[in-house]
Amino acid sequence: MTDGGTAAGVQGVSAPSEDAVRRLLAPYFPDAPEGPRLVPVGEGGEHSAWWVGEHHVLRSAPDTAATGRQRREIALRSAVAARLPVAVPRSAAAGEWAPGLGWTLDVRLPGVSAERAPVGADGERDLAGLLAGLRAFPVAEAAALGVPSAPARALPPLWRQVERAAGQVPVDPEALRRDAERTGAAGEREVPTVLLHADLKGEHLLTGRGRVTGVLDWTDAVLGDPAEDIAGLIQSVGAPAALRAAEQAGYGRALAARALHLVRCDTVVRLAERLRGEDDSPLPLLRAQRARAWEPTVFDGPSEG
Repeated sequence: MTDGGTAAGVQGVSAPSEDAVRRLLAPYFPDAPEGPRLVPVGEGGEHSAWWVGEHHVLRSAPDTAATGRQRREIALRSAVAARLPVAVPRSAAAGEWAPGLGWTLDVRLPGVSAERAPVGADGERDLAGLLAGLRAFPVAEAAALGVPSAPARALPPLWRQVERAAGQVPVDPEALRRDAERTGAAGEREVPTVLLHADLKGEHLLTGRGRVTGVLDWTDAVLGDPAEDIAGLIQSVGAPAALRAAEQAGYGRALAARALHLVRCDTVVRLAERLRGEDDSPLPLLRAQRARAWEPTVFDGPSEG
């Protein structure tokens, strides 16, 4: 399959119709006169993603900004694919479904969401290889592909959010700050800059038989603080497993402590926002992520956790 052409769009429509998707795909499935089987991903009237047969998924961009991110994602995935021990999706075809609005037909990867199947020791090694591969990827090369930079987060604003969250979620903001000081998470240091996936939540990690079989959705990739990706793994696979993977990847104790502190604050804040009605994320998922973030680790004292 090669790059596709353009398809006429309808003004005011943010996703192609099923008929438009079939027209887009027709050149790539010549042996299927009726076209491949299409199943919308998600619910609602308009669908920006479709399962295409058994082996592909089509994703369309709703606007020019998303189109730019999608094109950057395709280029970045191609660049990192040979440097990571886990699979990333490959674009089998791409083009425009309307003037200036992109689409990509990606090859599906095997596995299920890490929310449904945990990783084992081999999976932890896969995650360590993922972190190490991203750490080793040349920052200049990523920047040349258009990957933006994101500054490392300061802790005081996050602590203020935790203080507000204490009204909805059981948490001791002062104890959390003391833990940051005790573990070194709050120490003054220069945070390194590396390539980040920046959205390593469970639905973007595919697993099978305890291994990591793929990493999806690279649209939010940035150059920034590696503690953010470690934090993402903590809420996805649990604190002990993620911290072991970070150690195997060569990250030191201070950065691991920072990642743990960030994710513990984040999961408390997001759960509180949901309970206040400021977020529509599934409540069971937010509770599960918070529980994983607060699993006992080497940074917790005998009476903590």
